[in-house]
Amino acid sequence: MGMMQELRTVPNMLSILRLLLVPLFLVLILNGHFAWSFAVIALASATDWLDGQIARRFNQMTRLGQVLDPAADRLFIFATLIGLTINGNIPLWFAIVVASRDLMLLAVYPILATHGYGPLPVHFLGKAGTFSLLYALPLLLLADIWPAADFIVLPLAWGFAYWGIGLYWIAGLLYVKQVQELVFPRSK
Repeated sequence: MGMMQELRTVPNMLSILRLLLVPLFLVLILNGHFAWSFAVIALASATDWLDGQIARRFNQMTRLGQVLDPAADRLFIFATLIGLTINGNIPLWFAIVVASRDLMLLAVYPILATHGYGPLPVHFLGKAGTFSLLYALPLLLLADIWPAADFIVLPLAWGFAYWGIGLYWIAGLLYVKQVQELVFPRSK
């Protein structure tokens, strides 16, 4: 399948839509439009789920999709961290811990590329960590929209957040270990 054909698959178009929603979300959250930003992130989450379902069900998994989908997830997480940190919903340390894991992996990708490898498959712990963060961050935003429910929303949000950070980092370290074993195998 050529690049243009890959681009035209429904899952990839949904991933592109998610990428286009990132700046809209960021503008909305930074301008205090929390309900609208929550609606945008909910739509993005729905398209994330839907593109995966369609790709698997109709065998539309593509190499481009394997790059677009996680890129959209990472950009949404990053945009949400920026917005929630600036608005005071989350402490700066939280944003730094999550973002530094992605920066660590960003340093690993060129190593793979210089040795002729593309991105490695995503580990299920990475998916679980991303899933947890993609639940935690909108819930933290929901606390601004519905303060009366903080006693329910905030414990759920922070539970997902801490699990997300842990799983995210474990998966990141496993990824680095895989790269090390692939690129610098031990001789026996």
